[in-house]
Amino acid sequence: MKKTLINGLKVGLQTTWTLGKIIFPITLIVTILGYTPVMGWLTSLLAPLMGFIGLSGEASIALVLGNVLNLYAAIGAILTMDLTVKEVFILAVMLSFSHNLFVESAVAKQVGVKIWIVLLVRIGLALFSAWLINLVWQGGGEIAKYGLVPSSDGEQVTGWGAIVLQGVESAFFGILQLAIIVIPIMVFIQVMKDLKWLEVFSRWTAPFTRVLGIRENTSTTLAAGLVFGLAYGAGVMIQAVKEDGVSKKDIYLVMIFLVACHAVIEDTLLFAPLGIPLWPLLLIRLVTAIILTMAVALIWNRLEKNGKLSTSSLGQGDKDLEYPREKSS
Repeated sequence: MKKTLINGLKVGLQTTWTLGKIIFPITLIVTILGYTPVMGWLTSLLAPLMGFIGLSGEASIALVLGNVLNLYAAIGAILTMDLTVKEVFILAVMLSFSHNLFVESAVAKQVGVKIWIVLLVRIGLALFSAWLINLVWQGGGEIAKYGLVPSSDGEQVTGWGAIVLQGVESAFFGILQLAIIVIPIMVFIQVMKDLKWLEVFSRWTAPFTRVLGIRENTSTTLAAGLVFGLAYGAGVMIQAVKEDGVSKKDIYLVMIFLVACHAVIEDTLLFAPLGIPLWPLLLIRLVTAIILTMAVALIWNRLEKNGKLSTSSLGQGDKDLEYPREKSS
């Protein structure tokens, strides 16, 4: 058992290092950009699109903050705006599909999934869902009443030194949070492997993975991503690719599922202060992820059968991958 725990700790630290090298610089750069005119330019660029999806120009600020930074920044912005219930719900659905694009897209790339596919799926789902909700839902015109919101101290960061320091702190605590979650997950997975529990877990989830068109050896990755988030799911996938021989097809299908539906508990509860119904939000993400993954799997299988698609055509990109390497004994 001691050896199992040590191996799990090693893998957890290696995975944290691999993902941390991506998260730290991106978080720092994006934090600094938040204090430059770049954020205003992005907001102005998106404003004309807002009316098409049922949102006011002001709502573009929340979308930019959510996609460039994170959900916390977006929700903080929404709470300062006088928006209708319909607008708030549309924003919540869009941000559920598409948030923290820079970090999470870069993390997905470490698994071998092309960034343009991640962006296409997430942004496409966000825009399509907003257009559909705006088209179908004729109500929700009343002004939204937000729940209890923690008060802000209103402290303003000034000076480039303070801004850079804030970015470094955000990046450091982001990696620390990653380590706090990833390392125990990796230790637990190592214990499950050594005690053969992982095989039992895979059998339990086999019906669900078969419905999605993927193999059972991706079940742990799906569970980690659904509960803890895309970055943590990618961390587990990196290890699964190295040890369990997960195919390129399964990598893409799992990551497509997770970019549409990850961290479903945390992300959904974050929208509670906005006073919107949470169950529809959760169901929209889950059902969309299942249907999308099944559709991609079906198309993929047909293309493979007709000889129109091969793994090499997708580009494995092995040179770009930085999977943790175990030292040879």
